[in-house]
Amino acid sequence: MQTRSERIRLALEAAFAPARVEVRDDSGQHAGHAGARPEGETHFSVLAVSPAFAGLSRLARSRAAHAALEAEFGGGLHALSLRLLTPEEAGQG
Repeated sequence: MQTRSERIRLALEAAFAPARVEVRDDSGQHAGHAGARPEGETHFSVLAVSPAFAGLSRLARSRAAHAALEAEFGGGLHALSLRLLTPEEAGQG
């Protein structure tokens, strides 16, 4: 069975074909906070670098990522910190 981290990575790869994607489970830092579950997998940080973000505002990038992860939000994902960059912005272009 895949972890939520793996599912997030796979969904972002399918949606944006990123050159780089990193997903970190921050749930342990949020124990006792709203939306936190004892089993974890509720709070994540993501870095994705993709040419697909070119020409999109930060808000549009965030909306696109949230749309790609809609199923995860419906299944218990509570919080997501996003850093969505083009290769040029990440110094890779």
